[in-house]
Amino acid sequence: MDELFSRLDAHIAEHMDAWIAELSDLCALPSIAAQNKGMAECAEFVAAMLRRRGFEAEIMPTGGHPAVYAERGGRSDKTLIFYNHYDVQPAEPLELWTSPAFQPTVRDGALYARGVSDDKGHLVCRIAALDALLAVSDDLPCRVKFLVEGEEEIGSVHLPAFVAAHKERLAADACIWEFGGVDANEVPLQYCGMRGICYVELRVKTAALDAHSGTGGSIFPNAAWRLTWALNSLKGPDERIRIPGFYDNVVPPTPRDLELLAAAPDAAEDYLQRYELPGFLRGMTGGLELKVAEVFEPTCTICGLTSGYQGAGSKTVIPAEASAKVDFRLVPNQTPEEVLTKLRSHLDAEGFDDVQVTLLGGEAPGRVDPDDPFIRLAVEAARGVFEHDMMVLPMIGGSGPNHAFIEHLNVPIATVGVSHPGSRAHAPDENLRLDLFEKGIRHTARILAMFGAQQA
Repeated sequence: MDELFSRLDAHIAEHMDAWIAELSDLCALPSIAAQNKGMAECAEFVAAMLRRRGFEAEIMPTGGHPAVYAERGGRSDKTLIFYNHYDVQPAEPLELWTSPAFQPTVRDGALYARGVSDDKGHLVCRIAALDALLAVSDDLPCRVKFLVEGEEEIGSVHLPAFVAAHKERLAADACIWEFGGVDANEVPLQYCGMRGICYVELRVKTAALDAHSGTGGSIFPNAAWRLTWALNSLKGPDERIRIPGFYDNVVPPTPRDLELLAAAPDAAEDYLQRYELPGFLRGMTGGLELKVAEVFEPTCTICGLTSGYQGAGSKTVIPAEASAKVDFRLVPNQTPEEVLTKLRSHLDAEGFDDVQVTLLGGEAPGRVDPDDPFIRLAVEAARGVFEHDMMVLPMIGGSGPNHAFIEHLNVPIATVGVSHPGSRAHAPDENLRLDLFEKGIRHTARILAMFGAQQA
């Protein structure tokens, strides 16, 4: 394979400008799922990109924003499916961008744009790897499928049912997930699982309209206080979640999990410096304790609060309504459904039956065997591309719909991609380092070549 890899690397180095230009065109499309902005146009753009590579591509309804499905045969009967998404986070606050969010700009060795790291850069990385393979041989090394959804940034609400309904069409032997990259020490990371999520909005209404605080301050109920007290009942200063039964189904890490985490670099100092933190919760300082807590503990996070007057100066009112966005990150074997039920029961028992709970999205946690042959193949394929061997980790703290692929398609899932700790995904000045973009293409091409060469 060494001769093939050399030819692939040479072709990739010579054609980077074209892929950067194509990625820039894709990032110029503001496909913001949360705002229903540009979604159909971006789906069409993605389908056209794949059709130009000889794929049969179809835009399929999901019950929400459409998904792009594409397929092309190869020399081997083995099938690899790529999961990506074309939707991006809202770009606000716009004033914090150095260059406009949807005007892709190259500076200091990186491409800046909303969605360039999450997830359009990963998508084009895979497409570029296919281009390179087709350029140095007469066909793809295996059958390749793409499922590119449009709702990942709003919780992949319709994807599990979509995957279940189309599992025969989506059937594959292995999957490459939508993200991957390196840590602060340039070590490429292989994640073998994701936490789940239950994302809710809590809302309370205490009056028909805001009232003068002088009129009602001592006699009217205040929605902001009402919501504050309800939120205060969810978690204590000890960081322990107070919902009865919340931890009942939590499965602790296995000895193999702890072995993998112990071997991983300690990110404590990088976190403290990058985010300018005063310290970690519960007095944690780093090491295995921090690594375990980061991915194997469930969470309850207030993501946003809205009530009353927030403008300049003063306005003395009693808010009639208040709302909060709250996410619960879930670990095996918790489910969004059980957490939602326990949350409702807890609020009712605490006297907050007037607090409305709306589910905004939910995904179960999902894990694959860190010693699966496909995971080992992805790790082996990284050698010669990156300066360090790939580090295998049992879980990542984030969430995604990998559980649907594991449950319905029964595929091992590898994480391969182009992210780095300073990519600022979901934040202003999101970026993709062009050196990692090239390495990601090389790594992906190697995985495809090695996977196709294996006996079916």
